[in-house]
Amino acid sequence: MEKRIRRIIRWNAVAMVHRANVRFHGIGGHLSTYASSASLYEVGSTLLSGQGRTGGGDLVYFQGHAAPGIYARSFLEGRISMDAMEHFRRDAERGVGLSSYPHPRLMPNYWEFPTVSMGLGPLNGIYQARFMRYLHARNIADTSDRKVWCFVGDGETDEPEALGSLSIAARERLSNLVFVINCNLQRLDGPVRGNGKIIQELEAVFRGAGWKVIKVIWGPEWDALLAKDKDGVLLKKLNETVDASGRGTRRLPAAIPPALLRDGSTAARHGAATEATTTFATAAWRSQLSQGVRRLCARVRGARSADGDLGPTVKGWTLGEGFEGSNVTHQKKKLEIDDLRAFRDMLELPVPDDRLDEAPFYHPGPGSAEVEYMLERRRALGGVHPARRSRAQVTLTYPAELFEEFHEGLKKG
Repeated sequence: MEKRIRRIIRWNAVAMVHRANVRFHGIGGHLSTYASSASLYEVGSTLLSGQGRTGGGDLVYFQGHAAPGIYARSFLEGRISMDAMEHFRRDAERGVGLSSYPHPRLMPNYWEFPTVSMGLGPLNGIYQARFMRYLHARNIADTSDRKVWCFVGDGETDEPEALGSLSIAARERLSNLVFVINCNLQRLDGPVRGNGKIIQELEAVFRGAGWKVIKVIWGPEWDALLAKDKDGVLLKKLNETVDASGRGTRRLPAAIPPALLRDGSTAARHGAATEATTTFATAAWRSQLSQGVRRLCARVRGARSADGDLGPTVKGWTLGEGFEGSNVTHQKKKLEIDDLRAFRDMLELPVPDDRLDEAPFYHPGPGSAEVEYMLERRRALGGVHPARRSRAQVTLTYPAELFEEFHEGLKKG
């Protein structure tokens, strides 16, 4: 059920950006960021608590470029209308549109926190977690069972705000804070790292700042292959392959067609220089390395201290050969008809051929099993994400005499 829900959300997220750019050339938006991180968000949507829970729920800072996927989930939940979906990035028109990125001022009952410009989410998330500890320590609010979750892109970590306050989290022992970093290895202007490995670099940065770091790298599809690597040759080769090998991703099977991998000389040019790696990459073609959903669930359930989860993914995952692992994928805003057909077929959605060129939104119906499952799960967790309350509840109950000294001092002044 959850797999089918993820597929529907993937389609609608792509359809929203595609349709907007067909109608208004150059309006922008991002197809590939959410495509690479959908499993991360959807695992979170079935586990993170909502604000309706007694004492409040988890606070989530969404990566700005993944906004289309968040809108697509809300569309299934019945929180965003078809009209609003048709007005992506046109929020000024009639007040029904959707802002480009998380923006509480433009959507005051939806987005809780602004996370763009990139880097604001991680920085604010750290201070949010610190402030929650402040409230708890002074008996203003019980925040002992609440966490702050920051979804961050690997390219985003180059912004000085993103990593500039990591030491504060460790020094203040913010065990209520978790960073989830989507390492798809690509950004606006090419690979995040060329002759290096961003996931290893970030691990060193976070550990050096006193964080606990977990890397969710291999999905279960790889277990059998890695188990046969008795001498560590395969693992050594993978660890030595830099991020910019091939077409900008270390995950060679997701970026290179199998036919090329079977050709030893061609494979070598793409960073698969050994027979062992060629065999490995061909056998594991198109298994999503980091998206072992059960393993992601285990990580979310087990997050207990100031964590940095590093998950390598594929930029543009499921969007077809022209997108997956390609350095131009960040800038591509529309799909060709063949890409749409392949995308639809991979997701196994009932979108008819005669409507493919318009990339219609797909909704299984408000009473469908998929929607009922989503809503039931969120009800059990205390409500949906994102959701912003316009009015705050007053929680201060200190007696008036506590402030008499200050009032007297003001009178004398």
